[in-house]
Amino acid sequence: MTQTTHTQATPAGGAERPRSPEFRLAADALRGLRQELFHDAFAYRPLPRAKADGRLARRSERVREGASWTPHVTVAGLGLLAMLIGVSTTSRSGPLALLCGVLALGPVLLTLVRPVGAFWVSLAATTITSVVGGATGFDWPWAPGSFLSHLTVLTVVALRTHPRVAAWMWVVTAAYGFVSESLGFGHLDTDVAQMLLLSALILLAVTVRHVRTQARREVTAQQTVTEVERSRRTLLEERTTIARELHDVVAHHMSVVAIQAEAAPYRVENPPPELEKAFATIRENAVAALTELRRVLGVVRAEDYEAPDAPQPTLADLDGLLANVREAGLEAEKAVTGAVRELPQGVELSAYRIVQEALSNTLRHAPGARARVEIGYVLGGLGLRVVNGPPPAPALIKPSPGAGHGITGMRERVTMLNGEMTAGPAPDGGYEVTVFLPVPAHTAVEDAA
Repeated sequence: MTQTTHTQATPAGGAERPRSPEFRLAADALRGLRQELFHDAFAYRPLPRAKADGRLARRSERVREGASWTPHVTVAGLGLLAMLIGVSTTSRSGPLALLCGVLALGPVLLTLVRPVGAFWVSLAATTITSVVGGATGFDWPWAPGSFLSHLTVLTVVALRTHPRVAAWMWVVTAAYGFVSESLGFGHLDTDVAQMLLLSALILLAVTVRHVRTQARREVTAQQTVTEVERSRRTLLEERTTIARELHDVVAHHMSVVAIQAEAAPYRVENPPPELEKAFATIRENAVAALTELRRVLGVVRAEDYEAPDAPQPTLADLDGLLANVREAGLEAEKAVTGAVRELPQGVELSAYRIVQEALSNTLRHAPGARARVEIGYVLGGLGLRVVNGPPPAPALIKPSPGAGHGITGMRERVTMLNGEMTAGPAPDGGYEVTVFLPVPAHTAVEDAA
């Protein structure tokens, strides 16, 4: 006969009954209380010195040194005041009165080094003072000195920690007050309500201060990140614009090279095979380079970007640019020194764009001012100087704010050509932009040829 035994399997780790939401809420609350007020309650956390940023502090090192200890002096002063009140209001005399004063001073001073621990010491000191000092009437459970001492402790600890600690301290203070009130030993009137009301108002003000400070920090951090991202985006957009323009310039030249290499053998009667092969190789390399150029640099074009039909502007087109800005109300003049010669098209294009941006900045930020464009052709390159005077009536003319990134674009172009640039206020109150773009001598000779 076979006997069958039925067994009930128990889940690993034991069967756990589901907890109710109320239980989980209470457990989370107790866990938060333990974390905020019990975990490392007496850890050493000295109060840092304050930053002195006032005018007097900046002028005098001694004033700055003294001002940095202001929080410590303030807390110590409140502690001494609580001590004096505790000694003068107790019904005891002699050593017991001094003990009541020390019990009011100690927790306040402890907030300077062990803030959360000072809260527990304050409750213990309040109990001892109530028993030793013989409190009566409205002095239960907080004697006058203990009352000020505990309020000071709550305020300093709330300022040094975060709002959750302030909330838990108020809850524990309320529980302590209610328990003391129920064990009043004949004290019909107590000061629990006064303590809870004043402490709630103070802790609420401190919490609002914490929230505002945190919000200000987040806004400042967000503004910093936004400004960095804006500058980065502007830089990328300017580089994209430069890459587009260079793509058009280089692609045009490579196309010309390919066409001329293909047509060259037909311009020579009975060209030798070596010459035909050389021109064919040149054409193949030009076409291959043009293909790679379009593959690599073509990605910087927007979907709706169309290559301009007209050639890119050069320094020869500056007269037209100056005529346009004169029509816009800017008195501009041009001065050229040195032997005018044709430069590489990338240099010509960048020089034109730099002058264009400098004149645009003058129109935006100094309306009504006079501008002067100086171009110097020297042996090692090209010098540019665009200077404008101050607006004729700054108080009556409101300058356009603009985007504020024109200088960034100019610097990008100068850096691309290994040039040098300075930009800053002029002595007369205007603004000056000076640029030097190096051009190797052999490159200039080849382009001129």
